[in-house]
Amino acid sequence: MTSIRERLTELRKACPALSSSSAEARNALLEEIARGLEADRKEIFNANEKDLENAKDLSQAVRSRLRFNEDKLQSVTDSLRDVASLEDPVGKVLMREELDSGLLLEKISVPIGVIGMIFEARPDALVQIASLCLKSGNCLVLKGGKEACLTNRALYESIVRSSLKCGFGGWIELLETHEDVNQMLKSEGLIDLLIPRGSNAFVRYVMQNTTIPVLGHADGLCTMYIDRDADFSKAVTCALDAKTNYPGACNSIENMLVHADIAPAFVPLMVQSFEKAGVTVTGDEKCRQYAPCTPATDADWDTEYLDLKISIKVVDSIEQAVSFIAQHTSHHTDAIITENRTAERYFMEHVDSASVFCNCSTRFADGFRFGLGAEVGISTSKIHARGPVGLEGLMTTRFLLQGNAHTAGTYMGKNARQFTHRMLETGSPSQILKG
Repeated sequence: MTSIRERLTELRKACPALSSSSAEARNALLEEIARGLEADRKEIFNANEKDLENAKDLSQAVRSRLRFNEDKLQSVTDSLRDVASLEDPVGKVLMREELDSGLLLEKISVPIGVIGMIFEARPDALVQIASLCLKSGNCLVLKGGKEACLTNRALYESIVRSSLKCGFGGWIELLETHEDVNQMLKSEGLIDLLIPRGSNAFVRYVMQNTTIPVLGHADGLCTMYIDRDADFSKAVTCALDAKTNYPGACNSIENMLVHADIAPAFVPLMVQSFEKAGVTVTGDEKCRQYAPCTPATDADWDTEYLDLKISIKVVDSIEQAVSFIAQHTSHHTDAIITENRTAERYFMEHVDSASVFCNCSTRFADGFRFGLGAEVGISTSKIHARGPVGLEGLMTTRFLLQGNAHTAGTYMGKNARQFTHRMLETGSPSQILKG
């Protein structure tokens, strides 16, 4: 039986062909994959029904993520075509500089190499990450949750058939056992980047058990601050969407901060609106002076509920709000509701999160909504990609230097020749590769 390392070694061999393929060829394959999934819908849905039957004892939330029906199929095929329509990220000239006459330097975008994605019961995530990896010229190894094993296999086999039809073999691999995960985590040198998607505990396990770089986030502790100059109608509308649109999402709010000057009028309105929407409210002592609710504990401010529950705290100033966020945030997404431009700028400049919003729901922190076509996940890291990660987050860079018998010694010593370091336009394709 072929070992995981052997399979990953073969996968890695496919990297040069994929990374050097034309945008037209990759886009044609994306369209072929969409058509293939549509043609294979019966097999995919049958596999999903079996997965759902096997998962009948799991929570409704898990079964909802697991379900792959006509709506999910339409969503992923639309996403495949959206990704195909995006600008090619491979080989973009990010910088072009003349170091000296005849000595040309370019910095270009290139694929990372082999992406390892480990995800739980979300079959649609398999197609999303596959589309972005293909578009960006990256090879991909996938490991999905056991709950979706049959659906994942059906999706994977459809993608492989489409790939072979278009002359792209060996760029994608599916792993299926729990032991495979441990082997992936030990595959430094074969996998260049790991992307885990799932529960906090799952993502933390991946981060703590590998030396491979990991892109993602473990927590989604998002806060909405209602400023003293907020429009109450906007605040209620945005807060309800941020909490109730999809409570289990990492970009839903868990904490709300309300300026003390408006708290007597706003807190009762907000609590009533939350409770009417089925949201359980906990609050600090000042909050409970204006509306009855459960007392908030110290642990509440650091809890990602992923449910219809929220904690409200009254603060004396925007500075106190920013300080609270700095202490309790997971650096995912935080928002301010205000009509005061000075307050807006202060909040956006001082809150150190991947996404910082004003007068809108935190639920907009999403690759599709940002126009990225799809996303491989959301990163709270400050290294490499941050926020919703689309094609750009799957790219790295390479320097190309072209000379004509230039030597470093020429630019050293008493009579050293001087560099020109003249920046050139980057709008055209690589002059070095074109030549």
